[in-house]
Amino acid sequence: MDFSKTIFIVAQSLFLIAIAPLLTGIIRKVKAAFQFRQGPPFLQPYYDLLKYFRKEIVVSDSASWIFHAAPYVVLAACASCSFFTPSVSFALAPSSTGDVILIVYLMALARFFMALAAMDTASAFGGMASSREMMISSIAEPAMILCFISLASSCGSANLAGIMSKVAERGDYYFAAENIFVLFALFLIVTAETGRVPFDNPATHLELTMVHEGMILEYSGKYLAMINMASYIKQAVLFAVVVNVFFPYAMASVATPPAFFAAAAALASKLIIFSIVIGVFESSLAKSRLFQVPDLIGIAFILALTSIITSAMR
Repeated sequence: MDFSKTIFIVAQSLFLIAIAPLLTGIIRKVKAAFQFRQGPPFLQPYYDLLKYFRKEIVVSDSASWIFHAAPYVVLAACASCSFFTPSVSFALAPSSTGDVILIVYLMALARFFMALAAMDTASAFGGMASSREMMISSIAEPAMILCFISLASSCGSANLAGIMSKVAERGDYYFAAENIFVLFALFLIVTAETGRVPFDNPATHLELTMVHEGMILEYSGKYLAMINMASYIKQAVLFAVVVNVFFPYAMASVATPPAFFAAAAALASKLIIFSIVIGVFESSLAKSRLFQVPDLIGIAFILALTSIITSAMR
C-alpha cells in the first residue's frame, strides 16, 4: 500500500468519526419535531462530549482495572471499525482482511468489555443492563452474520469494498427479492445494535428499562465521553455499511483529492437522509417490552435466512 492511499484511508476514517455525533443530533431533532418540541441543536452531541471531557472522573470503590480499561478498548474497537469500513471510496479498503466478519468481531469485543465494566462496579442496574445487552446481542449477531453471508454469496466476496464496487457497476443489482429481504433485515439489526426504539430508548431516564444506558450509569467525565463517542462511531459505521452496500452511488472509484471530497459530501448526504429515516421510524413506534425484543430480531433472522434460500434457488 502506497503512502498516498494510506493518507486517504486515514482521512476517510477521520471523516466518518467526525460526522458521527452529528447523526445522533439529527435523529434527536427529528424525534423532537414529531413531538412538537424545539429539541436540542444539531451540534448538541459535540457540546456534550466537550462538557464530559472537562468533568472530573468519579470511580466506584469496587471498580477494578477493567472499569478503567473498558472505555479505551471500546473506543479503540469502534474506531478500528471505521478504519476497516470503505465509507468514502471502495478503492480505499486497507486490505483484503477488512471484511464484514472482522467488523462484527470488533463490535463484539467492544460489547464484551462494556458488559464486564458494567458488572465490575457491583451495581444492580449495571448487571441487569449487561444481561439484557448480552441477550439482545446473542440474537442480533447471528442475524447480522446471516445478512452478510447472503451479501457475500451474491457478490462472491465478503470484502465490503468488493461488494460495494460490484453493486456500483450494476445499478439494479440489489433490487432482487432476496436482497430486499437483506435490506429490511439489516435495517432492523442496525436499529437493535445502536440501541434505538423499539429495542431500546437512548433518551430514557428509567433505570428499570435501560439497556445500553444502564451499562454506563457509573461512568463520568472523560470515560463517559469516550464511551459516548464510541457509540456514535459504531452507529455511523453501521449506517455507512447499509447506505454504501445498497446505495453505493457517488462513491469514489479512484483515490484523488477531488474525487475524495465529492464522495465525502455524497456520503454525508446519504448518512443524513438515513438518520432522518431512523428518526421517523423511531417516532412512529413505541418501545417494545423486553420479552418482545427476541421476536423482533427473529423477524430479521428469518428475512436473512429467506434471502439465502431464495438466492440458492435462483
